[in-house]
Amino acid sequence: MESKDQSAAHFLDLLKKSKRGKFKVYIGMSAGVGKTYRMLQEAHTLLKNGIDVKIAYIETHHRKETHALLEGLPIIPRKQLFYKGKELEDMDLQQVLNLHPELVIVDELAHTNMEGSKNEKRWQDVLEILEAGINVISAVNIQHIESLNDEVKAITGIEVKERVPDRVLALADEVVNIDLTADELITRLKEGKIYDQAKVETALRNFFKSEHILQLRELALKEVAAQVERKVESEVTKEYAYKHEKILACISSNEVNARTVIRKSARLANYYNSKFYVLYVQLPAESTDRIPLDKQRHLINNFKLATELGGEVLRVNHENIARAVMEVCEQKSITTVCIGKPRIGLWSILASGNVFLSLTRKLAQTEIDLVILS
Repeated sequence: MESKDQSAAHFLDLLKKSKRGKFKVYIGMSAGVGKTYRMLQEAHTLLKNGIDVKIAYIETHHRKETHALLEGLPIIPRKQLFYKGKELEDMDLQQVLNLHPELVIVDELAHTNMEGSKNEKRWQDVLEILEAGINVISAVNIQHIESLNDEVKAITGIEVKERVPDRVLALADEVVNIDLTADELITRLKEGKIYDQAKVETALRNFFKSEHILQLRELALKEVAAQVERKVESEVTKEYAYKHEKILACISSNEVNARTVIRKSARLANYYNSKFYVLYVQLPAESTDRIPLDKQRHLINNFKLATELGGEVLRVNHENIARAVMEVCEQKSITTVCIGKPRIGLWSILASGNVFLSLTRKLAQTEIDLVILS
């Protein structure tokens, strides 16, 4: 039973969430896709609709079309600071909190603040603004997301120093991808719409190679899709939720055609662009000290194949295969169960003791499809 303290803490958490500002993030595969331009366009639209919008920080990078959109938008003056003999300027967090507009535009979420600022990173400023009940629209490039740092380095050969923790992005109420094709982005670069002409050739030889852009574009699309999926899972009730395809391939230690089941299930998952799992239910009689070495080797090889094909291996200890399969289906929201053709292996185990009958009856009570693979 929930204690009074736990109950009060839970209610307080709900109150805080309701008072917190809404958070929208524009994501792009690189500089120059149009994130800042889109934010300013949105600011104009909101202003026309009576929303108290202010520009807390924007970086136009001297792009004419983008800079022109600043006209008519209320701007909160930046704070100025002298550091090592240089005059620097940055977003004035305290001014934003004092003025308390309905919504602020805060560009470059991954930015590192000036020495002497309250917070080290701009995303920390944004969290404070949100906690104050102010709505925020911000932007970030895919290479600045913490968990993607290694992948970005492998693609571009560049280690990005300024990074945003994934938990910050997870707080976003809306994540929007600003997408361009590689050719469109390179054309914009050559036209001088991203960097000065003096920097164009260097950029084309390094970060803006077509193969780099394509891979970064894929990362951006996947990240936004994952964010949307998490939002659906947390906010849409199961009764109304559209089920994304999730494939479960079931194999056993006796399965002669397990590799075929794995490969065909992987192809099916690829067709639906869905998640793919391989389930092995280890019965009490198949403990490590009892199962023959040759079967252990087969299992290890099958697990390796599943991983190579992009699947996730699930190894479950259970005394009842049918029940184990249904439990995994529930836990992982499986839509399709794949099983080998009824010859030997898993089918012979399932058939014994009416386990297969039990499984088919259980599946019949759900919307889960059963696919028998030859």
